[in-house]
Amino acid sequence: MMAQTLDAIPPLRNGRRGRPRRRPDKLHADKAYDARARRQECRARGIVPRIARRGVESSARLGRHRWVVERTHAWFNRFRRLPIRYERRADIYEAFTSLAASLITLNQIKRFC
Repeated sequence: MMAQTLDAIPPLRNGRRGRPRRRPDKLHADKAYDARARRQECRARGIVPRIARRGVESSARLGRHRWVVERTHAWFNRFRRLPIRYERRADIYEAFTSLAASLITLNQIKRFC
C-alpha cells in the first residue's frame, strides 16, 4: 500500500516558479516499514527514505517528526463524535471533521496572536 500512497500525494506548492513538485523530498517512517522493497519504492520516486532500521537504530530521532501527527490526532479525538463514527452519512461526518479542523485552527491562531 505504500507505493499507492506515495503515488496519490498531490503536487506540493512551495512558492517557487515552475512546475510544482510532485512528491516530498523525504519520507519519515518507523521500524514497521523497514524493508528493502519499501526503501527501493521511495528511491524510485526520488524520495529519500528516513526509516529506522530494526535492531540497529532507535526510533527516538524519528519521534520528533511523528509528534506533530500524533498531536493532531489527539486534537481531533477531543471532539467526541469523531473517534467513534456515529453518523451513517459520509457528508455529515465530513462536516463534523471540517468543523473540528476549523476550531483547532482558530485555537492555534488565538494562541499565537
